[in-house]
Amino acid sequence: MAKRQNEFLSIQDLMKDVITENKLTKGMHQLSVKDAWGKLMGKGVISYTNKVELNGKTLIVNLKSSVLREELSYGKEKIIKMMNEELGEVLILKLILS
Repeated sequence: MAKRQNEFLSIQDLMKDVITENKLTKGMHQLSVKDAWGKLMGKGVISYTNKVELNGKTLIVNLKSSVLREELSYGKEKIIKMMNEELGEVLILKLILS
């Protein structure tokens, strides 16, 4: 009979292992980025957002309003910094507003 291991893992550590073993990190990053965008930008910006997509290290945000796109373009660096802080790691290096 095999010897039992008495290691206790937290659910968070266990989920990280499952995600990396099954190569699900890219999809999880996509979900995290969408959630962070919604949390940081608020309902007003979300109502004008068509699509939020992470492509490599580039965040692509498709907006309905050209006026909002122009306003957000002035604060791209701040948005990138806030998003990375919210995500807890540097996932975004570039922001494209379209």
